[in-house]
Amino acid sequence: MHPVDWAILIGLFAWIVYDGLKRTKDSNELEGYFLAKRSIPWWAAGLSVMATQLSAITMIGTTGQGYTDGMRFIQFYFGLPVAMIVLSATLVPFFYNSGVYTAYEFLERRFDAKTRSLTSLLFLISRGMAVGAVVSAPAVVLSLVLGWNLTLTSLVIAAPAVVYTMFGGVQAVTWTDVKIMVLIVFGLFAVIATALLGLPGNVSVTDGMAVAAAAGRLRTFDFSLDFTNQYTFWSGTIAAFFLFCSYFGTDQSQVQRYLTARSVDEARHSLLMSAYWKIPLQIVVLLLGVLVFVFYVFTPPPLIFSSVADERMRASAAAGEYTSLRESHDHALQERRAAALELAAARQAHDGGRIGSAEAAFRERDGDVTAVRRQAADLVKATTKDSTFTDVNYIIPNFILTQLPVGLIGLLIVAILLAATDTIAGELNSLSTATVIDFYRRWYKPVATDAHYLRVSKAVTGIWGLFACGVAVWAAELGSLIEVVNRFGSFFYGSILGVFILAVAFRRATATGAFWGLIAGMGLVAWTAAFTKVAFLWHNVIGAVTVVVVGLLLSLAEWGRESFKEDTRK
Repeated sequence: MHPVDWAILIGLFAWIVYDGLKRTKDSNELEGYFLAKRSIPWWAAGLSVMATQLSAITMIGTTGQGYTDGMRFIQFYFGLPVAMIVLSATLVPFFYNSGVYTAYEFLERRFDAKTRSLTSLLFLISRGMAVGAVVSAPAVVLSLVLGWNLTLTSLVIAAPAVVYTMFGGVQAVTWTDVKIMVLIVFGLFAVIATALLGLPGNVSVTDGMAVAAAAGRLRTFDFSLDFTNQYTFWSGTIAAFFLFCSYFGTDQSQVQRYLTARSVDEARHSLLMSAYWKIPLQIVVLLLGVLVFVFYVFTPPPLIFSSVADERMRASAAAGEYTSLRESHDHALQERRAAALELAAARQAHDGGRIGSAEAAFRERDGDVTAVRRQAADLVKATTKDSTFTDVNYIIPNFILTQLPVGLIGLLIVAILLAATDTIAGELNSLSTATVIDFYRRWYKPVATDAHYLRVSKAVTGIWGLFACGVAVWAAELGSLIEVVNRFGSFFYGSILGVFILAVAFRRATATGAFWGLIAGMGLVAWTAAFTKVAFLWHNVIGAVTVVVVGLLLSLAEWGRESFKEDTRK
């Protein structure tokens, strides 16, 4: 990077972190450290909720998803507005008025300690794995900039987040989220502008979008009822509804955000911000990926976007075969570019018949490029013995580093790093809260000073940070990071949601029913993931329904036994 970019990166990063810590108050008290003494205005809490989602994973994983798969990923969010409305009317007032630190404290009051502990443990595992995916997103970028391996880069990124969380607590995280949201949105539009300005002079924006449409990148709706297809209208409205209800309603990383609000109404308003703005923002993010695809139709992209993997292949025993693939790729790119220019010319001439044949020709040429890239990925897997290799997460970082002007590169990288650092900090804070409140204070040391619990919390934060680094190296090679983090969550979220449904909606649900229903739900989800091809979004439905059905059956059986005993005594 240019020295100007380094100056922007270091200066802006230091200022935002300093300002966030400066705004922190009452972090020496337990309620101030974990819940900001419920003093955060609704708009700041709402932006914090959104910033947690619009993280480095969104800027890297979702945009890469848009590049390779187009706009159909937006179907994933169709269930979000309804989920937010349902949660604002149900779980938000339950949690806020109960005065709890964690969502899982409520389960002990409703059921028993073992149900609370098991649910909290499942949260800790799922969120600990998810924060590893969050660490891996900026690690991908920084590894390209510095040429470091992912392990070292992950440690470098996680370290400041751990320190930041230790000293700042949830209040520092929240106020930093507000500034980062502004920076991220600006960065997204800057990349979009760069991609549009990079189109050839004889290709308009509408021509470029026609190219994207011909490649299937603008196809949004899929109404097929295929449970193995990850993104359809039905998975986005039904299965994702269960995912969002669980994530925003029972995941401590989100619950803790709106528990910091000043009142129940402000907590509701903070949650509803996502209902209004999440889908429009995701459209922008995916559109960025599509526009980068269009840009690379006219400007030759690398065969492999990961520069580290590219250099490794050039120096490997398979270098000759790799060189041959690069030559085939260059030829396929030229053919695709020519087909795209022909399509643009046909559109400008308003020649309907010519447009149809040009679209077909472009699709065929685009398929040739995709086939060569697939061969290259297979060669990398075979050469490096890494069966999980994918470079989808390197597409946007490569574009930023090679195509953006000086100054914007530093701004975009600091946006990605800060988004990751702050999201990591928020996640670590929630992991620390659940660990200390649900386990350490509940089972080991129920009576101690706030200072003692805060010391333990800071130590626990460091432990979770190390765990996240270990997961990050593994997660970076599992595919699109936005899919990875939702795959992790979907394994646990449905079953956790099922327990809360029993707690809130069914007065006769018992502790025994909830506990064994939770185990049954997790067991069936594990079996489904291991032995079927059902898309992971539907795991949320399977888990929630299983917990509710098994929990109710066991609860009714328990009620029946108690009634029989009473009748017998009479």
